[in-house]
Amino acid sequence: MTDRRGVVAKRAENLSPGVPYVHGWNRARQGAGALADQLVLLGLDSDFPGLVADVNVFGDGLVRLGTVCPEAAELLARLIAAGLATESRDTTADVSLPHPRKVSTA
Repeated sequence: MTDRRGVVAKRAENLSPGVPYVHGWNRARQGAGALADQLVLLGLDSDFPGLVADVNVFGDGLVRLGTVCPEAAELLARLIAAGLATESRDTTADVSLPHPRKVSTA
């Protein structure tokens, strides 16, 4: 990886021998599937049509969210913050969990 998140490394478009692409892609597929399942439960799956598993040139799995509208990104950020606050039992956090809704991509 070229950065701590591995997102700067180029996609693996030309495969090199000896690089474990399948392992990395499989891990990314599992992660993308878990996220997709939660987005479906929240009614947000249509707001993340570009959600896919991918792999970089080093064989590291990546989950690509694709292009999303600002409202969908903000809602996802609030949901993550609410989950973290719940997990840490942080009663001082000012995080309100929104009701699942459809976000217009137009």
